[in-house]
Amino acid sequence: MPDEEKPMNPVTTGVLLLGELPAKELASLAHRIEEWGYDYLWLADERFFREVYSSLTLCALNTSRIKLGPCVTDPYSRHPALTAQAIGTLDEISGGRSVLGIGAGISGFTELGIARSRPALAIREAVTLIRALMRGEEVDFQGRTVEFKGGALNFPPLRPDLPIYIASNSPLGLKLAGELADGAIISSCATRTTVDYSLGIISEGASRTGRDIAAIDRVARLNCCIAADSQEALQGVRMSAVRSLSTYTRFAIAAGLEVTPDLIDAVAQLGYTHDTQKLESLAKQAPDDLIRDATLAGTVEEVSAKVVSMIESGITQVTIRASATPHQGIATTLETFATQVMPQVREQLR
Repeated sequence: MPDEEKPMNPVTTGVLLLGELPAKELASLAHRIEEWGYDYLWLADERFFREVYSSLTLCALNTSRIKLGPCVTDPYSRHPALTAQAIGTLDEISGGRSVLGIGAGISGFTELGIARSRPALAIREAVTLIRALMRGEEVDFQGRTVEFKGGALNFPPLRPDLPIYIASNSPLGLKLAGELADGAIISSCATRTTVDYSLGIISEGASRTGRDIAAIDRVARLNCCIAADSQEALQGVRMSAVRSLSTYTRFAIAAGLEVTPDLIDAVAQLGYTHDTQKLESLAKQAPDDLIRDATLAGTVEEVSAKVVSMIESGITQVTIRASATPHQGIATTLETFATQVMPQVREQLR
């Protein structure tokens, strides 16, 4: 058929926000994110920022179309039954627009005195329990990491099949997403190599349960900065990129990104942090090529080309966490991505 009649590759877009904004600013930004045309608004469930489900409720009340969910909650700091209660309530308030992102979690465990053990099994058991509760069942569940004794939700969930996404960059987590999730969220996968590596493992998990990977939403969760000057954009995203690497170093190495031994040691010593001084020090050690390969940083044309490449490799949703520069706030990147990058992407994929 003629080029202009070819079906467009299906792709959706999302925004990830940390709970940094005061309530009024969050409500306003959520409204603008929807107006710019994004399909998903994800809020990080990280300690100890503003509480995620309260914030998602605020976003639901200030939007009408966009899907909303945590990216991601974990099975340790909040019992999965309480997660089912929270996401079921959010789904009702939002009119059926909520999605649940769940992963192993990265924050607050030391402060809360919680042991983060057997993450893949904990996620599996949490998803199993949450789905049973969302179906309105009375559940008696005895797992190795989670237990629930003869309880049920005391309200009828709006959608028993509310979508559940698993976020992971580990082989076990990616396989688990392929086995049983509606979507898989992968961080720092901005190259064909990292996408191919991740989707190969998800596909392996899907085949275990007779599923087709086409039935799974494949989400690339990427730090992003767009500016007229490529170097300014690269500098803008650098600290966020190295903070992500502190969690996903093993993935970066396994997926073929060039991480130097010195950087590996520095990342291991840093661990999870929002300490700006520590992140700035680590950021100076990260090679430009590594930052480029793990993020969407550059001009409109450069970012568009990378998004096209990822979609052609099998990504079906691109969710960005925007970074600021000395000359622009995060809203500039959010608007530019939606109104300039994605139109170019869709035109190239026609």
